[in-house]
This record gives sequence, structure tokens and C-alpha cells, in this order.
Amino acid sequence: MKTEQIYEIFQQHPIITTDSRDCPAGSVFFALKGASFNGNHYAASALEKGCSYAVVEKEFAPKDDKRFIAVENPEKALQDLAAYHRQQLDIPILQITGTNGKTTTKELIACVLEEAHNVLYTQGNLNNHLGVPRTILRITKEHDIAIIETGANHPGEIAFLCNIVKANYGLITNVGRAHLEGFGSFQGVKKTKGELYDDLRQREGTIFINAMDEDLLEMAEERGFQLHSNAIPYIEGRVEDCNPFVKMKWRSDDDAPWHTIQTQLIGAYNISNLRAAVTIGLHFGITPEQICHAIENYRPSNSRSEFRNSGKNSLIVDAYNANPSSMIAALTNFQFIDSKHKMVILGDMRELGADSELEHRKIMDVLAGMPLEEVWLVGENFASLNYQNIRISPRYFKDVEEVKKELANNPLSGKTILIKGSNGTKLFQLPEYL
Repeated sequence: MKTEQIYEIFQQHPIITTDSRDCPAGSVFFALKGASFNGNHYAASALEKGCSYAVVEKEFAPKDDKRFIAVENPEKALQDLAAYHRQQLDIPILQITGTNGKTTTKELIACVLEEAHNVLYTQGNLNNHLGVPRTILRITKEHDIAIIETGANHPGEIAFLCNIVKANYGLITNVGRAHLEGFGSFQGVKKTKGELYDDLRQREGTIFINAMDEDLLEMAEERGFQLHSNAIPYIEGRVEDCNPFVKMKWRSDDDAPWHTIQTQLIGAYNISNLRAAVTIGLHFGITPEQICHAIENYRPSNSRSEFRNSGKNSLIVDAYNANPSSMIAALTNFQFIDSKHKMVILGDMRELGADSELEHRKIMDVLAGMPLEEVWLVGENFASLNYQNIRISPRYFKDVEEVKKELANNPLSGKTILIKGSNGTKLFQLPEYL
């Protein structure tokens, strides 16, 4: 069946699912395949549970049952359907990518724009070749604007997603040393993230750019963007306090009044994310008062820049993911937290390839210069360094399960603890033990 025909069905059944365990009445099931599963085998079950149609590979479609939609590749059919749906939409779409801060920035911008608009934005971390199409297909005529987060771990991935999103506006939060195993080098990271600039330049879109980031400025200028001081509003943001929550003053120009925002975010590194939310809010007609109100009421979640008081310890939970730039930023910020009893629990940084040993050793050098009572390191990358320094005596743990056992036998109390590591280390499981 062709995309246009599937779209006619989608208009009558606008709920998409790829999980045969989640089959809302009247929805359309796409039978995706992975390394350990084949959705085609669950299509009949999805129909029994409430789906109206199932998009499957041709050999899995019974000829006498019109509820089965036969295609060459259900994954590509999902992506083509999303791209076709995007062509029918007439609302501004902002696409966000970057090494660090994508999700926090997306959520900050969304909460600001929701002060005056009906906003559709990426839920959670659905920012890949499957999550982006599903997000696009959630946009309806009732929405005023959409914010689409796009991630990448190999060259060409952002360009591929751009062809589905076709954004009017774009924001790269930053570029850092992450997923080096897939990108090959830092220059590979810049090239792939810059594919968003390539797309917007080709279609005469608008970029929002952190004018204090030399890498982003260079990337934009290389692609022919003319960056003038009066081209877009420049938001000046200053950290007033950061112990533990960020308090920021901002203004839109030298003659404008200052506004103060008391956030619930941990980390001065969030200033650029906050400035982006303010800038984009003003661009879309949100008043300074509305912007301040929205950001002050935003609460981070999902182990991103969270502060938690467990009753026994004060926890800074930033354990959703980690790479060299975000790890150093978190450690730098931790030095400014006022506490006499500080410790860190850090997990390996994954997907760094040949640079892994060097980048983990750099983190150890930073730790050696910090006044910490204890350093706990989780994972084989840290353990394999055999790091020698008289100023630091780290404890090594094979995995998060070993940390849990230690905490069960020897509970901690009265500590201020930074928890950070790549998602695969599962350090986000630790707060309940602390």
C-alpha cells in the first residue's frame, strides 16, 4: 500500500503504536523489527487487543484480512508516513539537537511557549529514527507549534531526521566529545550536528545560536549564515547564585530592565539552556513575566540536573547520561556547592572508542584536584586505568549492583553526593539506596 493510502487510514485512526502490549482502541500498529524481536509475529495479537490496522511486511499479510496493510518495510513506512504528515502541516516547527542539554532545553522551551500556545513536543527521549516519526504523527490541527528533539550517534543521522522534520527553526545546544566511537572524532560530531544548519540554510530557515559558543558560531558562518548583532535578540544571562539551584538574571538588551528567575535546576551549565528558552519565548511573543513564571515552575525529572533530599543525604542526580564535556561541567559545578561532606559516584562514559582511556583519565585528573571525602567509580573503563595519585583514593565497583550491596551493608548519611554516569551504568537506580 502506498503512503497516501496509509495516510487516509491514519486520518481516521490517528493513534500509532509500535508495541503490541499497548494497543489503544482504533490505533494502527506498525510491526517493527529489532535485534531480538520481530513485530510482524505480534500483529495479529495487536489487532485482537484493539488496533484497527496492522502495518506488516508483505509475507505476513493474509490476503483475506483487510486489517493487515502490506508494505515492503514497516519502519520505512512509518518514516514516510510521518514525512507526508509533516507536508500537510502549516505550523512552525523547532528542531533541537546537540551533545548536551537537548532534553532539558526542549522542556524549558516547551514550558515557556505553553504560556500562550498549544505546544506539541518530544516526550522523554524519543529522538531517534523511530521516536521522531512517532512524535511528528502526534501533531494535530489544534497545535500552534511543535518542538522536535533529534539525537544522533553516527554520521548522517541528523540529516536523515531533517528530511522528516523539515523544521522552520533550529537550535544546536552545543557540540562536545560524545559518541566518538560512532562519529570517529570531534570533527565528526560537529559535522553531524551541523547537518541541522545545512538543512535550514538550504530551506532558508532560522537558527537560534549561542553567541558565546565559538564552535557553533564557526559552524554557522561556514554554512553562510550572516550573523549580525541585530539579526535576532541577544539575551544576556548572569548567574546570581548556584547553591544548589541556579538563580539567573537576564535582559534582552543594554537598555532593557533586568529580570530574575529562581530555577529548580542544578548546575551553572544550564545557563545556556535557560537563555535559549528566553530567546525563543520572546521570538514567539511570550512576555518576560510569562517567561519567568514558566521557568520558575519547571521541575527537572528523569535524573537530569535533579536535586533530591533523601532525608539521609543530599543528592545531585544527573545520571541519565554522561560524556566528557557533561561530566566535567557537572564536576566543575559541584565544586561550588557549599557542603562539608561531599562525595561523587561516577559511572563509565560509554561509546568513546579509542579515546576512552584518555577521556576517563582526564576525569580522574579533575577529581584529584577536588576536595572530596570519597570517590566511588563504577565500571570497567575507570577500573582499567590503574590511576595513581596521592591526592585521590577512589573505590572501584564492577557495576551498580556492587554499589547497591555496599550501600545495604554500610549506609551513607550526612553526605552531599553527585551521581553521574552513562545511562548504561544504571546509576539512576541508586537514589533509593541513599
